[in-house]
Amino acid sequence: MKKKAKKSTENLNNEDMQQSAQVSSENAEQNTETGQTDDKAEAEDPVSDSTSEISALQEKADSLQKSLDETNDKFLRLFSEFDNYRKRVSRERIELTKTASESVIIALLPVLDDLERASSMSAETNDNDAEKEGITLIYNKFKSILRQKGVEEIVAIGEDFDTDYHDAITHIEAKDKKEKGKIIEEIQKGYLLNGKVIRHARVIVAN
Repeated sequence: MKKKAKKSTENLNNEDMQQSAQVSSENAEQNTETGQTDDKAEAEDPVSDSTSEISALQEKADSLQKSLDETNDKFLRLFSEFDNYRKRVSRERIELTKTASESVIIALLPVLDDLERASSMSAETNDNDAEKEGITLIYNKFKSILRQKGVEEIVAIGEDFDTDYHDAITHIEAKDKKEKGKIIEEIQKGYLLNGKVIRHARVIVAN
């Protein structure tokens, strides 16, 4: 009887050990499965991947925008420089066209002076009327041609003395207070070419 009881006790112990081993095995399998599930979930986290991709795209977009801004700024500067150059060249071309004949006209001014004096002298004499008419005709025609080229006389007598247009060769005492600073006599005519002084008027000024 004792032997039988001892055997029963051993059987119970074996069963308990088997159950404990089975439980441990199940727990180990469950832990393994849980760990694998966590690793898989961490590896396949869609939120983390999307955030990284958005961040990379944003950096690329910022870089492209910066490059675009720099290119646009360079283009605007080049366009501005070219526009200024074009305007300057156009202005210089216009000025050159206006004054291209300046040296020739300046050389012809003494001839104009001579014709003016000849015309004045012939008008004061009673000589050949045909000669007077011829000198006057040549003088007026010459003046007309120069006027077409942009030549104008500088107004002098009775005007205030202006160093931009007049050259005072001498000063005399004014007979009247109203004459002070005024030009009372013109020795040599002055001329403008398209608004530019090519010869100052030589005058006498009252002080």
